[in-house]
Amino acid sequence: MSFLKSVVGGVFGFVVGGPLGAIVGASLAYQLGNSESEADTSESSQTQMAFFVATFSVMGCMAKINGRVCPAAISFAKQIMNELQLNAELRTTAIDLFRQGKQVDFPLDHVLAEFYKECRQSPALIQRFVEIQLQTAIVDGTLTSAEDELLWRVCHQLKISRFHYQRTKMRLFTQQYFYQSKIHSPTVRPASRLAEAYQVLGVSPDASQTEIKKAYRRLMSQHHPDKLVAKGLSDDRMRLAKEKTQQISKAYETIQKLGSKFTR
Repeated sequence: MSFLKSVVGGVFGFVVGGPLGAIVGASLAYQLGNSESEADTSESSQTQMAFFVATFSVMGCMAKINGRVCPAAISFAKQIMNELQLNAELRTTAIDLFRQGKQVDFPLDHVLAEFYKECRQSPALIQRFVEIQLQTAIVDGTLTSAEDELLWRVCHQLKISRFHYQRTKMRLFTQQYFYQSKIHSPTVRPASRLAEAYQVLGVSPDASQTEIKKAYRRLMSQHHPDKLVAKGLSDDRMRLAKEKTQQISKAYETIQKLGSKFTR
């Protein structure tokens, strides 16, 4: 029996097979973006289901890797539920998935394989999945060796290079650092804003204007909602993509405005 079936006592029905081949009846498919048919198993619907199931179950695995789930990880999971605007039923399912991911016999490799099979044509979705797992690991301000090894295992399964993983890790660590700094300081110095902007674009402070512009255009192309809409992503996914492009655009504007002041 699929591990997902055991989560909700056999309510799930299989549509794609394997650990990710389960959904909570027709209602889950509908709430994750299916408005055409209760039995719809379109590519878009399966992609959304795969993202939903993998995200919360692997978050549970990540949060438990050190032996104890910290309160910050639980709060972050709730934050993701809010971002995805999950209703009460889906929040309950997400919690069940999170708990299942904490189990010692959680089939991580199988789940990642199924997730990649369903979402390999959606690199932005895979990137967001990795970011969520990384944020789960560093939400307490540290990254243990066990968390780092698990994160690399996840990335390797999803065909993500170590270089890309390290770059993403550095960017999110920097964002986490400056977020914590903002909590303790009402003002953020221009130099700090500039450093954060470089991290968002994934470039070094000594990068040329050409390199900065190239990185900006690449990220905007990768995350732009107009490009992703053709892939049939749900409104929630589109909203996340819009927020991402706003962050990228703001970072580029910050570099253009402040960069010259700190490189003279």
